[in-house]
Amino acid sequence: MSVDPQNVPGKVLVGKAEDFIYLLLKYGNRHGLIAGATGGGKTVTLQTLAEGFANAGTCVFAADVKGDLSGVAMPGEEKPFIAKRARELGLAWEENQFRAVFWDVFGEKGHPVRATVSEMGPLLLSRILELNDVQEGVLNIAFRVADEQGLALLDLKDLRAILAYVSDQAAELQPRYGNVSAASVGAIQRQLLVLENQGAEKFFGEPALDITDLIQPDIDGRGFIHILKAEKLILSPNLYATFLFWLLSELFARLPEVGDLDKPKLVFFFDEAHFLFDEAPKPLLRAIEQLVRLIRSKGVGVYFVTQNPIDVPDVVLGQLGNRVQHALRAFTPRDQKAVKVAAETFRRNPALDTEAAITSLKVGEALVSMLDESGSPTMVEQVRIAPPATRVGPITDAELTQVQESSPLKGKYDTAIDRESAFEILQARAQGRASGAPVGAQQDGGLLSHIGSGLGELFKPQGRRMSLGQAALRSAATSAARAVGSAIAKEIVRGITGVMK
Repeated sequence: MSVDPQNVPGKVLVGKAEDFIYLLLKYGNRHGLIAGATGGGKTVTLQTLAEGFANAGTCVFAADVKGDLSGVAMPGEEKPFIAKRARELGLAWEENQFRAVFWDVFGEKGHPVRATVSEMGPLLLSRILELNDVQEGVLNIAFRVADEQGLALLDLKDLRAILAYVSDQAAELQPRYGNVSAASVGAIQRQLLVLENQGAEKFFGEPALDITDLIQPDIDGRGFIHILKAEKLILSPNLYATFLFWLLSELFARLPEVGDLDKPKLVFFFDEAHFLFDEAPKPLLRAIEQLVRLIRSKGVGVYFVTQNPIDVPDVVLGQLGNRVQHALRAFTPRDQKAVKVAAETFRRNPALDTEAAITSLKVGEALVSMLDESGSPTMVEQVRIAPPATRVGPITDAELTQVQESSPLKGKYDTAIDRESAFEILQARAQGRASGAPVGAQQDGGLLSHIGSGLGELFKPQGRRMSLGQAALRSAATSAARAVGSAIAKEIVRGITGVMK
């Protein structure tokens, strides 16, 4: 009895060279790269891999920056180029359909995705707002004061309120925290206005995204494919990249250690990945490197999708075990460097001139190297990518509405909640002072001063989730606390990780 090459247990079909090429599910958490020039077939490759993971019971989260990936929610159509490719590979093509959940930071074409200001943290907020070092320091002070006074920072009006408060109390805060200049606060407020004008106020607030909703399989055992509608979000590339990396850091912070599983819990496709690394400060790059290295132990695979492999720093590129390289052009010196880098990062195949092949690949062809049974990269091969079983191309607005109506998360995130937080509390204090009524200080009562991390972030009190650098350092710091065991050591660790449980 012959085995269907599209349904081999423990494997995801990628395509065919002389033999069929597979991605091994047990190494799906070893991360990957899909690279190539525009029009070479990256989106179709992503779609094929997403279908394979979902069919095996792994949930997928992918950003859709052009709208083309949304077709995964609809059955495929046997168009001529699909039928031809299936015949070339010896596949019996059949349409398929997967349960998709659509998300949208702006809440227009999917479930709203929200995070609180506290969850985002001062480091990532500083990057979104493009703050300088002095302004980032003031933002850190604002977070610390909010922590000590029990002021929840949920949305942008809370952040504006705490910034105004620290500006008003600058003289009292200066001996403990340093100078808080009105100019720096004003600059941050102006950047917040820019962010609001981009529609980002819809992102900050509650109900915040529950990460566990991204890893729950469907009732039939197949994984959901979560699509972030990012056509509008990508117009603010800094917000786009920071949001996706915040999402990764939340996954790391909240998922338990599981080691290497038979298949990943979640595969995360990061499209237009160069936005993550462009002009990123060194502390953030170090945090990215740590997070990519450590998150695989949480059962999460990260696949970067970009035009040139040189868009990804070497320290991250070296951690990407499963690679698909579509055609690159070599017109400029930078293009030629990208071709050379791409060729050199593959395990050499004596039968293939890798560098020459990269510039001559046809649409739907790619150079592929996956991890073998021992976890080592296979020799690079020129592969024809298998056609997806779902629709190639976008879905209509009417179809999108239909998909969302049947979403298992319908109603959970669709209505915003505005509970009492920093804005309301500070407003009540101001009104109390104006009326002459006594106003409580609402101090948190004796937290030791936190020790700043290499990321320069003043961290969060107990009960708040970790953010970027905290998540990346938590495992090592927790181990250190267990080894030392003293109260002083635990306070030092609390300063590094922001929270000890």
